[in-house]
Amino acid sequence: MAMAMAPRAASACIMLLHGLRLVRSTVRFPARALTNSRDGPRVDIKEVAIKLTMASADLAEAIEPSRKKKSNVKYASICAILASMASVILGYDIGVMSGAAMYIKKDLKITDVQLEILIGILSLYSLIGSFAGARTSDRIGRRLTVVFAAVIFFAGALLMGFAVNYSMLMVGRFVAGVGVGYGGMIAPVYTAEISPAASRGFLTSFPEVFINVGILLGYLSNFAFARLPLRLGWRVMLGIGAAPAGLLALMVLWMPESPRWLVMKGRLADARAVLEKTSASPEEAAERLADIKVAAGIPKGLDGDVVAVPKERSGGEMQVWRELILSPTPAIRRILLSAVGLHFFQQASGSDSVVLYSPTVFKSAGITDDNKLLGVTCAVGVAKTLFILVATFLLDRAGRRPLLLTSTGGMIVSLVGLGTGLTVVGHHPDAKIPSAVALCIASTLAYVAFFSIGLGPVTGVYNSEIFPLQGITIGGSFFLYSGIAAVGWVFFFTCLPETRGRTLEEMGKLFGMPEPDTDMAEAHNAAAKEKAVEMPAVLGND
Repeated sequence: MAMAMAPRAASACIMLLHGLRLVRSTVRFPARALTNSRDGPRVDIKEVAIKLTMASADLAEAIEPSRKKKSNVKYASICAILASMASVILGYDIGVMSGAAMYIKKDLKITDVQLEILIGILSLYSLIGSFAGARTSDRIGRRLTVVFAAVIFFAGALLMGFAVNYSMLMVGRFVAGVGVGYGGMIAPVYTAEISPAASRGFLTSFPEVFINVGILLGYLSNFAFARLPLRLGWRVMLGIGAAPAGLLALMVLWMPESPRWLVMKGRLADARAVLEKTSASPEEAAERLADIKVAAGIPKGLDGDVVAVPKERSGGEMQVWRELILSPTPAIRRILLSAVGLHFFQQASGSDSVVLYSPTVFKSAGITDDNKLLGVTCAVGVAKTLFILVATFLLDRAGRRPLLLTSTGGMIVSLVGLGTGLTVVGHHPDAKIPSAVALCIASTLAYVAFFSIGLGPVTGVYNSEIFPLQGITIGGSFFLYSGIAAVGWVFFFTCLPETRGRTLEEMGKLFGMPEPDTDMAEAHNAAAKEKAVEMPAVLGND
């Protein structure tokens, strides 16, 4: 108890000393307050009390802005954490299936092809959820979309938990996959929209943090329930995923709505209130609101609680796709190349293969006992989670590019080591080679660690994707991944600019896109109206 109170006491002492220092520099005893007497100098207590009161007020005024700033950052962090919990369901589904697959195959007597489809089909299902989630979030808001994602995954987890055959399991996998897609899409969007620029890198890494937390929970679930009877164990592993989804649906109702979505709906007063709670100062809140208004096409001078938002032109959505795919400007082309390239290299460098197939990888390395397999797999989850936490503190300090380049360089070395170890084991199937097994384990742990400090959190949320390679040895596949990671390193170095400390509205300018100027547009419209008014007068004079 005393140890728990020590930090509070130290903090109070520091504030007291700071206050006394301020008092000493502020209080000046007037000459009339001091009188010589037989007992020595006498102090006018009333005068000192007045000065102390004034000094205390100055101290409170000096401390208040800092306290408010910390409070606002804390509020934004809580909102980001709640939204990012949607990523737990994605991580849990990835992690739990890696271990549950062994028991599903034994219990349902399914083939390797059926098992591959069961595991890999999540990418397709989550893609459906992501596309649907984008439209849903624009219609009903970001917050309710998170709730919707949690409810869908809740239903899918229950279906998988009570599945009696392969067909029912696939139906549950479909429903859960759609929920994963919803959650994987909305969590980073909401977090980015509610975060101030100064801490956006830290806060927007939360979805990736919670993906890794979910993966670790999935691994721990495998380890905890592996000793249950075969028919019950994998069903509990999959069905218990409904618990975090249900908790998420309840907790998200406490969150505020995204200020960007509120502005898009013309609700400026509500957006202003949210921004004031999540910004370091009222000035920053006003600046963020002005930037969002410009992006939404609302004139800067138009203020009010609720305003009319300019409607999109007919066919505006098709025009967006046309500009992206058919006739992009150089700036749009660079943005598209950066986004697609980043996600491609994240997926193609083998991240999901290591996570989903880590038991298979370790089994190929010579570890045959199921409990040992799940134990080493849990170590992978711990490494991912620990290093993603490190990355959250580095994103806004080191920048995106240094983390990407360091991460990808480490992944190259780790994948070469993993490929080498698996190749050695593959060439000596009847012999136990402890050094090769140790190399495989160390390389896998190093790989997930390097992935988690850069390519994982910098890219944001990644979709679960299997990279099947037929006719190539398991060791050779990781050599291929290392080559892809090497190409990715060159791509990151040459094509991706640094985005640390930039607002979302500054991204277009960073990639060379001309900045919209609503003031100039308003002046142009006013001049056009004046010209239209003058034309009849000129015609009348003629």
